Amino acid sequence: MPHSPEGLAGWLDLIEQRHPRGQAGVELGLERVAIVAAELAQAQRMADIPVLTVAGTNGKGSVVTYLSTILDRAGYKVGTYTSPHLVHFNERIRLNGVPSDDARIVTAFERVEAARAQTGETLTYFEFTTLAAIEVFLEAEVDVMVLEVGLGGRLDAVNLYDPTVSVLTGIALDHQDFLGETRDAIALEKIGIARQGQPIIIAEPDLPLAARKRLAEIGAIVYLIGEEFGYEPLPGEEGKPSIQWRYWLRQPNTPVESIQRRGGLAYPGLRGKIQLRNAAAAMTAIDCLQSRLPAAMGAIRRGLLESELAGRVQVIPGPPDLVLDVAHNPEAAKVLATNLGQLAFAHTQHGVLGMMADKDLAGVLQPLIRQIGRWYLTPLDSPRAASPETLRSVLEGLGVKSGQIEVHENPASAYAAARKTATESDRIVAFGSFLTVADVLRDLGRTA
Repeated sequence: MPHSPEGLAGWLDLIEQRHPRGQAGVELGLERVAIVAAELAQAQRMADIPVLTVAGTNGKGSVVTYLSTILDRAGYKVGTYTSPHLVHFNERIRLNGVPSDDARIVTAFERVEAARAQTGETLTYFEFTTLAAIEVFLEAEVDVMVLEVGLGGRLDAVNLYDPTVSVLTGIALDHQDFLGETRDAIALEKIGIARQGQPIIIAEPDLPLAARKRLAEIGAIVYLIGEEFGYEPLPGEEGKPSIQWRYWLRQPNTPVESIQRRGGLAYPGLRGKIQLRNAAAAMTAIDCLQSRLPAAMGAIRRGLLESELAGRVQVIPGPPDLVLDVAHNPEAAKVLATNLGQLAFAHTQHGVLGMMADKDLAGVLQPLIRQIGRWYLTPLDSPRAASPETLRSVLEGLGVKSGQIEVHENPASAYAAARKTATESDRIVAFGSFLTVADVLRDLGRTA
């Protein structure tokens, strides 16, 4: 190998420099990564390991967390691959919830680089790191892999690995430059993770007809929310909110009378009503795995209740309280707005905001206009970032008064200004991008 970088940081710099757009470089397609994976003999080495693949516009991280935590509580060795990371790269490659150490990752990088050099192929940052994650899991002899799709589905590097069970969490307009301009086009890309004769769990209640037809052509075993599985909150005591819910499942092509119900479930550990949908999808995937990886109901209950996910309505107690959320598309922003409305009363909510310019800025900000009383705008350390001036223009176009808006140098200084202004009865909300949340977490000295 002609070049051996120094430590994990050196390797990450090298992998990033090889692509003209660094981590943000996207070149969808499986040809390059398949050639290098074949050189590593990954397909043969992982033939007996169940794989769960999760795709979707929003909710991927939640479902991945539920699946990984349930399987961990059931006693299995679980390899989990997600992206992007918040603070440290190691967060992407976890063994039973614990980020892999530098040494494991560097060893995997060395193997991938040797195979890449042997084949003469070039790889994007995401392709290289995906191959390395699989190497970490194989070396650790995991019982199961839970893999989160990076972008889309059909042509994403994660889709190189045939899933035992796949999950589609939702479909919304995002990354149109790569996935298409319509929900139909995006849905067709995302269901590319389906396989003939294998279960695919669809948690999107409004699945386009084109996607339904394509799934039938593929010959996948489809579990569609509202038809094969679902959930319902159970009524609370008089005058009190519901604290339990019920899950139901009907095997495809079986009569309604065959529905199985599991009631008395505690609300999952992740916040928001949308999490019942995500939890139900995870439970369905676990049910599809029962013949290979049995999980008792006790492990399922614990896994749902004990799941934690940084940066998704993550509340750090104050005063003032801080809410961190990576919401960066309109659907996720609507969920964030709903969740903020369900938290304890705050006199004023202060928004620390940094976003990417290629996002639907007005669509993201519109649901939060009534929630946020004062705005602290910041650039991000990315060539794709929207300038604070652009964000200000969008906010003012939505009716926010100029006196409610401040501009700062970076997320840390914007958060510091919000803390200085906020009272004990206020709340700070940092959102708009993974980079916004990550910078605030670093400023707090937290790993995630």
